[in-house]
Amino acid sequence: MSKIVRNKFGKRIRDLRLKKGWSQEELADKVGLHRTYVGAIERGEQNVSIDNIAKLAKTLGVTIDLLFMDV
Repeated sequence: MSKIVRNKFGKRIRDLRLKKGWSQEELADKVGLHRTYVGAIERGEQNVSIDNIAKLAKTLGVTIDLLFMDV
């Protein structure tokens, strides 16, 4: 993913997380990922695998395509 795509994807994750009222740590615990990894995703620093994208979507209660809307 390019930096622009990672930044937009990370912003989408952050927006959905905040909509649920969760901290990064809460999201990480629910997804089964480390908190610093979730933070890196949200900052656009981490290139995320399809497996983790699917876990994030399921935990956030959205479809994978919604995570990439406007990305």
